[in-house]
Amino acid sequence: MPVERLRFSEQGRNRLITLKRRTGLPTWAVLSRLALCRSLADPSIPPQTPERADSTLEIDWRTLAGPYGDVLWGMLRLRCRRDALPLDEDTVARQLSIHVHRGLGYLVGNPDLKSIVDLAALTRTELAVLDNGTEAVGAD
Repeated sequence: MPVERLRFSEQGRNRLITLKRRTGLPTWAVLSRLALCRSLADPSIPPQTPERADSTLEIDWRTLAGPYGDVLWGMLRLRCRRDALPLDEDTVARQLSIHVHRGLGYLVGNPDLKSIVDLAALTRTELAVLDNGTEAVGAD
């Protein structure tokens, strides 16, 4: 069973605020979902030190995942397997937080991301990379 809620660090909260302002996307859940996918697309193993959940921002898993809950949870489990991590629910939940926070850092750090149009272009580019199979999660 997926986690019930994702708690954000203060830095993660600030990154969401910045991305919301830059892109005009109205919900933090969509930005968090995109951040998760952005991080999962990076084949490197993220640092395993989780961010401190020191902000008051929490997002319910069903809200964050939207209609893609089963797919996103499956992608997280595949990524854990690829990274040689246990597949227990606590580990997968910890990886959710780690990947969302890393993905937020990637998105905020992208100097070309200034609008929702730029975000859509970035998403299309990354999907093309995944479609080519060069960095697909779980492709061993």
